[in-house]
Order: sequence, then structure tokens, then C-alpha cells
Amino acid sequence: MPTYSYSSTTRDGAIVEGIIEAQDDKSALTILKNSGVIPLKIKLQKNGFSAEKFSFKSVKNEVQTFTTELYALLGAGLPIDRSLNILAEITENKKMKDIIFLILKSIREGSTFSDALEKHPRIFSSLYVNMVRAGEAGGALEVILEKLIDFLESSKELKDHIYSALIYPAILVITGIISIIVLVIYVLPKFSVIFRDLGTELPLPTQILMAFSNFISAAWWIIILIIAASSVAFRNYLKTDQGKYNWDSLKIKIMGDVILKLETARFCRTLGALLRSGVPLLKAVKNAKDIIGNYVISSALNKISTGIKEGQGIARPLSDAQIFPHLALSMIKVGEETGQLDTMLLKIADTYEKSLKVSVKKFVSFLEPVLIFGMGLLTGFIVMSMLMAIFSITDIPF
Repeated sequence: MPTYSYSSTTRDGAIVEGIIEAQDDKSALTILKNSGVIPLKIKLQKNGFSAEKFSFKSVKNEVQTFTTELYALLGAGLPIDRSLNILAEITENKKMKDIIFLILKSIREGSTFSDALEKHPRIFSSLYVNMVRAGEAGGALEVILEKLIDFLESSKELKDHIYSALIYPAILVITGIISIIVLVIYVLPKFSVIFRDLGTELPLPTQILMAFSNFISAAWWIIILIIAASSVAFRNYLKTDQGKYNWDSLKIKIMGDVILKLETARFCRTLGALLRSGVPLLKAVKNAKDIIGNYVISSALNKISTGIKEGQGIARPLSDAQIFPHLALSMIKVGEETGQLDTMLLKIADTYEKSLKVSVKKFVSFLEPVLIFGMGLLTGFIVMSMLMAIFSITDIPF
């Protein structure tokens, strides 16, 4: 039977940790609840090597755990200050522990929970803060936290899917570059010594390759400086509005279908979650627009707020922006007409997240052979140049 480690708290705020055996996660959760404690963490014990022991989690990655545990404590009837105090004690991440203590301090000094969260914008996004604020105003903080958990899980799942799909192409490029560097810097110079001693004239491809190898070996530090300076200049250029616009325009031209579906899903899920949480439409649209990662799409959405203020609703301004797909716009229009805009937006997000996974898979399936072909050409040129030089040795008169 599987073994689970758990962390829980009593209603008095005492932390209880231990190990139990259960058939699955739900059974373990039921056993803990029946024992009279409030479950906070339940984790399957794994034997042998565990990647978690060697992982370095950032504070941002702790937000989902923080939200889940806070929801469990508030749902058990504990007040916000005691819940935060318990979370600060059990949180393993030191930075997150300090942030929770600062939030608790702000609340005890008279701030609302949302105002306390707003003081840490690098950790808690404006979306997170506004949803919590809406929950406080409506007296439904627990409900909002539950929706935040769903939102964070959906966002993480989508992000993990994209990252996992790009791991193989990234490894392919890195190993290919390392192989070429080893051949050019380490292997070719040894061959050049042999050919120079023989005094034979090398084939033109080999001469080009040798010249390139000698240049790399002699001026590697200059190349590194140029790459570093170019990287800094490029990053500074991307900080400008024109730079961001041009770069994002290029990304749309290269993989427009993937980016469009990604931003559509991101915008609709954020807007739908905010509207369902009771955030006013104008403010919800502003926060949802800030979530958009592509500057071209974000710039096209700037006029939406003006249209909403003029009483045009949201479907017409979005249609005028000519950014989102026709299916999404049609569904938004239906949702607005039926008074179920939040529900329709979340359905659009689900639809395009599924479609995005298919598009990412197609893009990667196209990218992989292109990368393999490119690396094959480079490596093949190097190997053929070396073989041509070796075969030319037979032409030397002895």
C-alpha cells in the first residue's frame, strides 16, 4: 500500500506532521479529516532518488501552494491571521516565509489582505490581488481562492506542456553546437599540424574550415566580447516600445498560430476568472490586457477600454481590434448577449488551450527535422572537409 507524508494543523493552530498508508490521495485525505486535523500537504513517498531534493524552487512557484493551503485553512474555519501564521511556520522556502510574515504584519497593522498582497507585486500579480480584493468585498474569499487555485493550475499545466515540448529541440541545438565547437577548436588543429608537415595543398573546403578554426582559436575572446555586447544591446533594444513591437511582430510571422492561440487562451481565462470573481468589466479588461505577453497584440487591445466606456460592450471593440480568431469573437458575442460572458470566456480558454497543445506539437514536429537537417549539414561539411584532406594525402609524391 502506498505511503504518504502529510502536514496538518489542529484547530488550535498546532502543526502535526507524519506518515500514513492509504490507497490513494483521496483516501489519505479522508483518513486525516476523520482524525480531526486540517490537512495542509499530502505527498506520496517515493523511494530512491528524488529530483525534488535537488530542485531550487523560486518564490513565484510557491504561490500555488500558498493559495491551496490558505484555502484549506480558511475552509476549516480558521481566521486569516492564524492561517497565515500557520503557513509561515510550515513553509520551507525562506523567502516565501519572510513574505508571509510581512503580509501578516500588514494585516495586524490594519491593512486588508489584498492591500498586504499588493505590496509584493513581484510575487502576487495584479490579477491575483484584484481577485482577492473582489472576494473580500463580496465576503467570499474562500470561493475566490478556490477559483485562483483552478486558474493557477490551468496556467501551470499549459506552461509545463509548452516547456516539455521544447526540451528536445533545445537539447538538440545545445549538443549540436557543443559538438561543432569541439570539432573546430580541438580536433581540426591536430589535423592541421599533420597536413602542414606533409606539405600538401589542402582542398578548398578544408582550407576554409582550417581558416575558420584558426580564427576561432586566436580570437575567441573577441567573439565572446562581441556576443556579450550584442546581447546587452539587443536587451536594451527590446526595452524600447519599437524594439518590443518589431521583435514580437517577427515572432508572430514565424509561429503566428501558436502565439495567437496562446494569447487568446491567456486573455480569455484571465478575463473570465476576474469577471466571475466580481471584478468590474473595465478593470478586468485592463488586468487581462496586462497579462498578454505579445506587445503587438497588447497594443491592438489598447482601444478596448475606450469602447467599453462608450457603452459598446466588449465584443464589438474586440472585433474592431482584429486580433483574436473569429470563433473566439463569436463566442464572446454570444456570451455577452446571453449574460454569461464569464462562462463563455472560460470555455474559449479551454478550447484554445487544447488547440494550442496540438499546434505546439505540430510546430515542434516541424522544428525537429529542420534542426536535425541544419546540424547535419554543418557536421557533414566538417567531416567531409576532413575526409577530403585525408584522401588528398594519396596524391603526395613519395
